[in-house]
Parts: sequence; C-alpha cells; structure tokens
Amino acid sequence: MGQAGRYLGQSLRLMVGLPDYDAYLNHMERTHPDQAPMSYEAFFQERLEARYGSRTGKCC
Repeated sequence: MGQAGRYLGQSLRLMVGLPDYDAYLNHMERTHPDQAPMSYEAFFQERLEARYGSRTGKCC
C-alpha cells in the first residue's frame, strides 16, 4: 500500500506540473553516482525552462 501511495503522489505532482526532486535524486544516485546532483532551486529552474522555455516567441 505504501508503494501505491508514492506512485499516486508522484502521478498527481506530474499531472499538475510539479517536478519530483526526490525521484531525480534517486535517479542521480543510481545512474550517475560520479556526478553531483543539482540543488533543489537549480533543478526546479531547469524543469521550468524545459517546460516553458521552448515556447519563446509564441503566444500561448
């Protein structure tokens, strides 16, 4: 039941556009242990740029 709750929480955050910093940290630890992870602020800014940055010059 605990795992299902985590998946539900992650799904809800993704649906409203909130990046999952904990999932990012787990990914970095598993797949890139030699690299330092971004701070929360840098991660959040990078996710905002990835989501909204490509719309430069377009209306809506």
